[in-house]
Amino acid sequence: MEDSKKQSDNSGSDKTPKVTGIGGIFFFSDNPKDTKDWYAKNLGLDVNDWGSTFESRNINNPDDIEALQWSTFKKGDDYFSPSKKEFMINYRVQNLEGLLEKLKQNGVTILDEVAAYDYGKFVHIMDADGNKIELWEPM
Repeated sequence: MEDSKKQSDNSGSDKTPKVTGIGGIFFFSDNPKDTKDWYAKNLGLDVNDWGSTFESRNINNPDDIEALQWSTFKKGDDYFSPSKKEFMINYRVQNLEGLLEKLKQNGVTILDEVAAYDYGKFVHIMDADGNKIELWEPM
C-alpha cells in the first residue's frame, strides 16, 4: 500500500512515468480565425494566433502554474496525421523518456523523436483507436 501511495504523489518527488493532466485540446475548423473569434465574442476566451491558454494551479504544489492550450487547426492540416480524426489531445506527462520506454515495451506506435523547446519536450504516439496523441513534458 505504501508503494501505491508514493506513486500517486504529485508533489514533484514522484518520477513515475505517467500522464499528469491535459495539456491541450486541438480540433479542426473550416475557418480557424472565425472559430477563435466566435469563442472570444460568445464565450469570452482570450485568444491569439495560437488559440487560448487556460492557467490553473497544481493542487499539490500551488506555486506551480499549469497551462491547458486550446487551439483550432485548418481542416485537413497534416499536424494530426496519420490520424483521420478531427481532434487531438495533448497530455501533460512526467518522465517522458521513462514513459516512452514503457510505451515501446507495450508495442505502442511512436510517430516521431522527442522534440525539445524552451517550454517543454514533445512526442507523438497513436492510441488503439487511431487517435494521434501529443505527449508534453513541461520544462
